[in-house]
Amino acid sequence: MTQKAILTCAPTGAIHTPSMSPHLPVTADEIAEAAIASAQAGASIIHLHARDEETGRPVQTPEAFLKFLPRIKQACNVVINITTGGAPQMTLAQRMSPAKELQPELASLNMGSMNFGLYPMLKRYSDFKHDWERQHLENSRDLVFKNTFQDIEEILTTCSANGTRFEFECYDTSHLYNLAHFLDRGLVKEPLLVQTVFGILGGIGTHPEDVAHMKRTADRLFGDQYVWSVLGAGRSQMQIAAMSAAQGGSVRVGLEDSLWLSKGVLAESNAQQVLKARQVLEGLSVEVATPDEAREILQLKGGDQVNF
Repeated sequence: MTQKAILTCAPTGAIHTPSMSPHLPVTADEIAEAAIASAQAGASIIHLHARDEETGRPVQTPEAFLKFLPRIKQACNVVINITTGGAPQMTLAQRMSPAKELQPELASLNMGSMNFGLYPMLKRYSDFKHDWERQHLENSRDLVFKNTFQDIEEILTTCSANGTRFEFECYDTSHLYNLAHFLDRGLVKEPLLVQTVFGILGGIGTHPEDVAHMKRTADRLFGDQYVWSVLGAGRSQMQIAAMSAAQGGSVRVGLEDSLWLSKGVLAESNAQQVLKARQVLEGLSVEVATPDEAREILQLKGGDQVNF
């Protein structure tokens, strides 16, 4: 099969807070509806977080995910990807619990510890609906998102035992070398889904040279045994998507990564961003993989072998 682009959508995440956009999915119903609509718009994979339905605060329990996972699975054939990142303030056991118990086809895995600065967003937002939101941003001034070699190995060995494969989230060049280390040790297997992340304060920037450097490094480390995907934070989302598309790469969009559709215009849904990314890809003669084609490319176990 000719390689096609894998289009991932991340509907809610743990970065943005409810006060930043009325369109950010918070409740289980909203997350399910956003995921299904994004799949119908052409997403190959849905990358999922959960939130407290009352406050919108990120939560990481299997029970929270089970409020929407079966509904998504029943409604569409999309590949479901459960986060093991959760939120930086969570313990490793909390972060890993949903993927460990629910045994998805894919789980995200952050490939290194890093500063994770969200506090600059305080300059753009002054009014918050919930007490936790301001503190969530402020606390990131003195926050290390902990992903030690031991942490990564524990997630790898625990989830791999259930047949789960990974979206390896690499926020800087060192994270690519960390992934190569685990590949050398035989703890990960090819083909790799390498999600290079641009524009988070504490990680690599969004300049075209940054994108090119990450791609060159991944090419050198992994050859043709990986799928390159990009995630641009905030206003860089579609520009970086276009850089990947121009080289036949894959793309991730969604309100986890950016609340915007264009300059000054909030995305009213995740599906809007999926459709826009599809236009970018297809405009450059890059075909988008169906969920089953993504399963074939990534050698996933299949949606009938998950625990939800």
